[in-house]
Amino acid sequence: MTRQAKAAKADIGIIGGSGLYDIEGLRKVKELSVKTPFGASSDKVVLGELDGVRIAFLSRHGRGHRVNPSEINYRANIYALKSLGVSRVISVSAVGSLKESLKPGDVVLPDQFIDLTKKRVSTFFEGGIVAHVAFGDPVCASLGAALLDAALTVGATVHRGGVYLCIEGPQFSTKGESRLYRQWGASVIGMTNLPEAKLAREAELCYSTVALVTDYDCWHETEEAVTVEAILTTLRQNVTLAKQLLRTAMSAVAAVQSCSCQRALQDAIITAPDRMPASLRRKLALLIDRVVPVKKGMR
Repeated sequence: MTRQAKAAKADIGIIGGSGLYDIEGLRKVKELSVKTPFGASSDKVVLGELDGVRIAFLSRHGRGHRVNPSEINYRANIYALKSLGVSRVISVSAVGSLKESLKPGDVVLPDQFIDLTKKRVSTFFEGGIVAHVAFGDPVCASLGAALLDAALTVGATVHRGGVYLCIEGPQFSTKGESRLYRQWGASVIGMTNLPEAKLAREAELCYSTVALVTDYDCWHETEEAVTVEAILTTLRQNVTLAKQLLRTAMSAVAAVQSCSCQRALQDAIITAPDRMPASLRRKLALLIDRVVPVKKGMR
């Protein structure tokens, strides 16, 4: 990490998905290229102040939408936000609806995930250090409550709870797949929020998704098949709403107290400290120093 990044601090991280490439109203803006042990993040991190709250904004796909869901360096993105002092992460994502009641233009705050990705690294802990974090409740309840209040305040049609099903992509689902997912009880479908949520938990960050419904996937017989053109039309309206929601939520999100998310590694690392490879111990220092104290001479 650069010396400049070490000096920079932010309280809240916002990861913007399709259509959300900036945050309006930011003051004292500067951009940082944050080096991580896992390579480069999707784009430069934009630091700024939003109504007195320090924000770190990262475009998940890069400005100009250059990175497809399978190519995103999720570990670098989460690590970069952690390195800047972020303790709470809001993920904004475009999704398809798998339920009649979740209409295009609605906002969903899912509280569960199903992971159907195939090609992605979903942990920081490999190569000699093993950790098993609890993930039964993958979304921070306190963060979700603050986002719900903000959504209601700005007049969004918002749904609290539900299952976000994450597919590999970049293709959309077949009708057979979409119908199967509905039988499973999934609420919305997307391509990015896992392993993002898993890595946020390993990094002891509060995490919540703001899912913007753009379409009915391909299961809905009375709607046209999902197309990028149709998605973008709805997305432009959703993004305007999302920006209002985020700004409204900032003070409440900043007030979220320390919760179990921020102690996720407390009993999760099972590798004996004296068996940890020194180079890997140094690589993961930002994540594990709180629970695995560094002995003299280790560095």
